[in-house]
Amino acid sequence: MNGKIHSFESFGTVDGPGIRHVVFMQGCPLRCRYCHNPDTWSGGGKEYSAQEVCKNVLRYKNYYGEKGGVTVSGGEPLLQIEFVTELFTLLKENGIHTAVDTSGFTFRKDDPESVRKHEQLLAVTDLVLLDIKHIDEENHRALTGQSNENTLAFAKFLSERGTPTWIRHVLVPTQTDDDGALLRLRAFIDTLKSVEKVEVLPYHTMGEVKYEKLGYEYPLKGVAPPTKERVENAKRILTGK
Repeated sequence: MNGKIHSFESFGTVDGPGIRHVVFMQGCPLRCRYCHNPDTWSGGGKEYSAQEVCKNVLRYKNYYGEKGGVTVSGGEPLLQIEFVTELFTLLKENGIHTAVDTSGFTFRKDDPESVRKHEQLLAVTDLVLLDIKHIDEENHRALTGQSNENTLAFAKFLSERGTPTWIRHVLVPTQTDDDGALLRLRAFIDTLKSVEKVEVLPYHTMGEVKYEKLGYEYPLKGVAPPTKERVENAKRILTGK
């Protein structure tokens, strides 16, 4: 099976444990106002077979060590869930740790076919990095253009299955840096049984130049990254540390 891929990163260190080979898939149904990869939204990309990607990954196997491995990100990687499942199956056959970085948007709890596909994926997935953009439905729609219903349902699905999960939350001044919302997100996370780690990712403006090149208006023009104090505040609320 072929997948449409935006790019690769051979020695990633921020997308899961250890040194990671990161595969960025093309395509995303969300339009996050802070997105720094708008070039992954639609069009573009190059087709690769799962076998080709696996072969490329294995060239670097000695660098991953015991903790490292492969993370499939995006875009939204689970728009191409069959490809990711095939790739992860091959990687597990070769002893490679697998992780997927997803918004969970593709999960439909009332659709048996969707549940089946996600179960197949999780059977060959060692870790899920789940991006919860905003705990509030209305604010999530304003931030991403979509509901957070599927994301939260997927979080519960992961918990029920006991799938190791890291929760990721991007802290954006004027958008997600609100103590009340952070406390509600913490309360939701506390109901989940398989969360191993919560990561607060400070918003940055490095993607602004991509918007200019693509001819898009940058939605958060003038919004500065959060201060160190606000980042530490969010970490205290979401992790208790």
